[in-house]
Amino acid sequence: MSWSAEQYVKFEDERTRPVRDLLAAVSRDDARSVIDIGCGPGNSTEVLIARFPNAAVTGMDSSEDMVKAARVRLPEVAFEVADIANWNGTGPYDVILANAVIQWLPDHATLLPNLVGKLTTGGSLAIQLPNNLDEPTHRLMREIAADGPWATKLVGSATKRAPRQSAEWYYRTLRSISAKADVWQTTYYHPLADGANGVVEWLKGTGLRPFLDPLDEAERIAFLERYTAAVAQAYPALPDGTVLLPFPRLFMVATR
Repeated sequence: MSWSAEQYVKFEDERTRPVRDLLAAVSRDDARSVIDIGCGPGNSTEVLIARFPNAAVTGMDSSEDMVKAARVRLPEVAFEVADIANWNGTGPYDVILANAVIQWLPDHATLLPNLVGKLTTGGSLAIQLPNNLDEPTHRLMREIAADGPWATKLVGSATKRAPRQSAEWYYRTLRSISAKADVWQTTYYHPLADGANGVVEWLKGTGLRPFLDPLDEAERIAFLERYTAAVAQAYPALPDGTVLLPFPRLFMVATR
């Protein structure tokens, strides 16, 4: 699946706010070794540096385009292109940040213990993942993908994100492998200009990628036309043309 740093940062402020909220819940202030896994274009890494100014900070992402942008943004930080699922880094780390990334990875029952195992004693694993698969934005993607001339091409697109678990499941799993676990959910309401077009532009950087990547140019245009019309029905614009987009996100902090 392709990722575009340029598309992603069009809504950088909205995407970065949850990182600040997440890291504010990490109680340890004396971190010396921290890493941003799934660093994207470096916006989350920047928050990590500000939160732990005395730490050695590194970052990684599976997307070369994202890592290239992160290196330009933060040339003093060591970034690498790497797949979290096969990551062999042993650390140990005082803080591991996984912002909006593990939803793309399978087998969380194996992944989470592996990540906690890379922490120092008292270190924290901080996770944020979108919890929006039941929102109209994502339901409509699946419905339109299954009902069109592109249906065969998109048969596996809806499964690109890993199967979701409940907040209770994440709490039980993290609590069993750590000294302390904290799980909570926040729904952000993002005011997006340009009505449905603004919502679609947001999602082009993330959720729509598995549905657009397999299509040729003509199919992408047709898919987006249908999707934009459906989004306009699901999210009526306010009088000034703004759409207030609800976006639920699940947060977790596990301290070893």
